[in-house]
Amino acid sequence: MVIDMHVHPEFWEAVYQDEAFNEKRKEIMGRDKLGNADYGFVIRQMDYAGIDKLCLLATDTSTQDGCVVLTNEDLKKIVDLAPDRFFGFASVDPFRKDAVEVVEKAFTELGLQGLNLHPSKQKFYPDDEMMDPIYKLCIKYNKPIMFHAGTSWETNTPAKYAKPLAFEEVAIKYPELRFCLAHMGWPWVQDTAMMILKYPNVYADTSMLYSDRPIDFFHQVFKVDLSPLWLENAFPDKVMFGSNNPRFGSGDMKEGIETLELRPRTEAKVLGGNAVKFLGWED
Repeated sequence: MVIDMHVHPEFWEAVYQDEAFNEKRKEIMGRDKLGNADYGFVIRQMDYAGIDKLCLLATDTSTQDGCVVLTNEDLKKIVDLAPDRFFGFASVDPFRKDAVEVVEKAFTELGLQGLNLHPSKQKFYPDDEMMDPIYKLCIKYNKPIMFHAGTSWETNTPAKYAKPLAFEEVAIKYPELRFCLAHMGWPWVQDTAMMILKYPNVYADTSMLYSDRPIDFFHQVFKVDLSPLWLENAFPDKVMFGSNNPRFGSGDMKEGIETLELRPRTEAKVLGGNAVKFLGWED
């Protein structure tokens, strides 16, 4: 099974509201040139690329931007279009006074599978004590967290909040909490490698493309910036396929993984097996 663990559906027609709000979404997400995608187009893309499931991410930056870019309820609407192909990660602005209630509702009433947090965009340090109730709730319901780590294309997103080492205290304090450092924490990929090698509860994903093509960029990261055999031998169970769609096409990013010429067993883990473990779906 192939699972794309990093997809942003803010511009799907199922959650289109009006032109003004859509433009606001584009401004907040730094995606001014994107149009809307319909459900059928997304499914055809998945089938063509050989992708079985998409992990769709909600986005809540309400205290920073004055609105929720994509609510957990809207995300649920999209998941319900094709629950055999889509599943969702909730989001919450951790500065909201009702943050814990929002997350609990997402897990218990909406059936969402994890939590999406963006420290640079939401402007919090991962080890801030205010995050403790949210982390404890994720542990209670056995839900993992997708942390956007490293740099971000979006405006007004200071990288100081999202350096891979900023997450180390969280990994130590909450060893039961599974979390992913998205974008491989680029450009600090060696720090990310240390984190996923050292801590059993820490994963990373491949949703990074900051120059060149996926084929070239993944070669640079996994064969040059990191030792050529590290992904094969050091942490084959800790890296998950993620595309950052719609900024980058899922099929093109999947091709970038496939051209790394990994052993078939390792490639299968990266493209889906590791996500199954991360999500707690093994049983």
